Amino acid sequence: MSQDKQVALVTGGNRGIGFELVKQLALKGYKVILASRDPEMGHEAAQKLIDSNLDVSFVEMDVDNQESINQAAITVNMRFGRLDVLVNNAGVYLDKNEKILAMELGILEKTMATNFFGVYHVIRSFIPLMEIQGYGRIINVSSEYGAMSEMSYPGVGAYKLSKFSLNGLTRLVAAEINGDIKINAVDPGWVSSDMGGQSAPITPKQAAESILLLATIGPEGPNGRFFRDGEQIDW
Repeated sequence: MSQDKQVALVTGGNRGIGFELVKQLALKGYKVILASRDPEMGHEAAQKLIDSNLDVSFVEMDVDNQESINQAAITVNMRFGRLDVLVNNAGVYLDKNEKILAMELGILEKTMATNFFGVYHVIRSFIPLMEIQGYGRIINVSSEYGAMSEMSYPGVGAYKLSKFSLNGLTRLVAAEINGDIKINAVDPGWVSSDMGGQSAPITPKQAAESILLLATIGPEGPNGRFFRDGEQIDW
C-alpha cells in the first residue's frame, strides 16, 4: 500500500453523524471526501471544515442514483487515485408503525433503495479503488433493528428489512473480497440527529468515535462482523 496520505469517503456527510465522521477522520490525518446529494449543503458543510484547516473536499453523490454514484467514483479516481476508507452512512428512516403488508409500498421501496441498494452500488463502484492497492476499510452504518431477532416483532418493517439486508450484504461481501480489505457493520445507537431526534442520548461525536474504530483495524482485524458500543456481537 502506498505511504501517501490515506483517503476516506463518507456518504451523507453534510450533517449529523456523517458530518462528524468527516470531521473526525480529517482530525486523524485523512484526506476526507464529503459526499452529499445536495451540492449546496455539501459545499457549505465541507467549507466549514476547510475553514478549520482540515483536509476535506466535496463530491456530489446521490446514493439513489447509480449514474451519480458511478460519476462520483470516476471523480474520486481522477482526483486521488485511491480510496482507503469508505463509510456508508447515508440512510433514511421513513416508517411509521404500520404492519409490513399494510404500509404504503413506496415507503418500502424508497427505504430499500437508499439503505440497501444504495450501499450495494456504492461498494460496487468504489471497491475497485481498494482492490488496486489490496487495502481498504468499509464501514456500513447499520442498526440493531437489522438483527434477526428483531424480525419477530411487528412495526418499522421497511427499516428493519433494509438493515437486515445490509447486514447480510456485509457478510457476503466479506466472504468474497480478497486482500487486506475489511468490511464491517456498526450500530451507532440512538443518536441525536435529524433521524434520531433531539431527545436521543448519544451525540454524533460519540457515535462517530464508535464507528471509526473500524477505520484503523489491522490486517488481523474483524471482517464481516457487526458492532455495537465498540463490542462485536452476534446478529
